[in-house]
Amino acid sequence: MTSPISDESERAQLSVANGVWVDKTISFKPSFKEVVDTVYEAACNQVDFRTEAKEVVKEVNLWAEKHTKGLIKQVLPVNAVKKFTRLIFANAIYFKGTWNDVFDEAVTKDYNFHLLNGTKVRVPFMRSWSSQFVCEHDDFKVLGLHYSQWRDKRKFTMYFFLPNAKDGLKSLIEKISSTSHFLDDHIPTSYVEVGKFLLPKFKIGIEFEASEMLEELGVVLPFDDEANFSEMVESSVDESLNVSGIHHKAFVEVNEYGTEAAAVTVDEDCGCCLEENPPSYKVDFVADHPFLFVIREDVTRVVLFMGQVNDPRIG
Repeated sequence: MTSPISDESERAQLSVANGVWVDKTISFKPSFKEVVDTVYEAACNQVDFRTEAKEVVKEVNLWAEKHTKGLIKQVLPVNAVKKFTRLIFANAIYFKGTWNDVFDEAVTKDYNFHLLNGTKVRVPFMRSWSSQFVCEHDDFKVLGLHYSQWRDKRKFTMYFFLPNAKDGLKSLIEKISSTSHFLDDHIPTSYVEVGKFLLPKFKIGIEFEASEMLEELGVVLPFDDEANFSEMVESSVDESLNVSGIHHKAFVEVNEYGTEAAAVTVDEDCGCCLEENPPSYKVDFVADHPFLFVIREDVTRVVLFMGQVNDPRIG
């Protein structure tokens, strides 16, 4: 089931879907079932993991493909679901937006992009001579590209955090992750005249198993044998539940017309800037080395997507 938050315009689409696959040996407690039904609006599917594990994998992957407009075709590996799996939670997000001011495809031109290993590759860069939503800080710049206004007054923007140093992305990400309200405090607030403006087209896809990463961040209890999900489910057999895996897959494409992006996360449980520039000052924004991007809804300040571009050629 897809939450009905899609814009009617073909130029802007946002949809969120939640799904749950539950083994026939367990059931949700009424209080949690109400949350699943009313808050997450998640479709619940009763399955038999013991005898139909491979079929469930196919079903989850087809669900993810459907709710991401075909951008993500296989979020779960073939062997991700075992006979002792009891519960799968899945979340899919699809976003498509058109720039408020689209780029002229005719002036897109190949330039060098500097990789972290010191080599250079030729990739197509979008160009513009119009004023841009940009601000400068001590060791990085931020560009904001607005998407066309949505009918329900939501305002989406893609922000590009570009370090001044060609190898400065790692330290910039560390600063962002360790500083409260960093994004809100460092996004541009006004348009400025630009000098040289180059932004690469890119198409990136990423997939990973997130359990180890979350444990490194201190989220350990859900993966432990002592995990307690008794407030969520009732089991017909004497077994405890813990999280055995969290699979995440995302896709983002940026071109002259806008952005298309999707992400899916699947959780398995098993048994056992505020600076302004003078009007006469022109800012260069040349994203010819690794940078961070963020897609945010500016009214609620909710971040939909965040990622880094180390090589625009990798899709």
